[in-house]
Amino acid sequence: MPADPPGPRVRGGPRDAAAHRARKRFGQHFLHDPAVVARIAAAIAPGPDDTLVEIGPGTGALTAALLDAAGTLHAVEIDRDLARVLDERFGERGLRLHQGDALDFDFAALATGPASLRVVGNLPYNISTPLVFRLLRARDVIRDMHFMLQREVVTRMAAPPGGRDYGRLSVMVQLHCRVEALFRVGPGAFTPAPRVDSAVVRLTPRATLPLTGTRLEDFGRLVTAAFARRRKTLRNALGGLREPAQMVAAGVDPTVRPETLSVADFVALTLAGEGPVGT
Repeated sequence: MPADPPGPRVRGGPRDAAAHRARKRFGQHFLHDPAVVARIAAAIAPGPDDTLVEIGPGTGALTAALLDAAGTLHAVEIDRDLARVLDERFGERGLRLHQGDALDFDFAALATGPASLRVVGNLPYNISTPLVFRLLRARDVIRDMHFMLQREVVTRMAAPPGGRDYGRLSVMVQLHCRVEALFRVGPGAFTPAPRVDSAVVRLTPRATLPLTGTRLEDFGRLVTAAFARRRKTLRNALGGLREPAQMVAAGVDPTVRPETLSVADFVALTLAGEGPVGT
């Protein structure tokens, strides 16, 4: 869905955030612990010249803290009732509210130039991975991202090669960003409490990438194929995509498993091919 015009006003509906019941279809778990809110805000450290975009502000616990310091704050909220509550609470304070689905939202439309957006959010667990991948495609206009995610997802994002947590998500995110797992958040910080621990992660897009255009697409296909058969040797996992001789030329042993390869190894494998990776 295209971005709404800056600062649309939404009227009517529930007037009290406390009266809003979390909706399972939206994966809602509302942050309420003021100590956790303060810790997240301190990690983000918004400044008066910053343009922030908060995804899924919910009842506005973090929104309030960000508005106190940020120059401009956009919020993308899918729940119409919550959008009305947020508008009533923060509209006069300058919150620029966009009611819609973050998976369809054009984040680049809010940018004022390269690396001009700072994206934050307590992301619903059921859409966190596809949403992060969507944002990676807009990396050129993003300065950094701070997300509350399921702790397991943050562990996978930050995982080094060689362990069971290292996989496609690790490689794809680490190619695009520097990943910093900041701190854990327990279930009690939310209403309703989730059944798993959460964690806050900082993703900082890299200034340049070693691959662009079709080669970047090739990289994604290679990584996906490799981890679809992660218990196989690389020779077998990438059969038909890269020949053993190409692997050797890239400095990669064809007999190892995909989970032992670094991001740089996958880049080398991508560059070792003479044409686009097959499907």
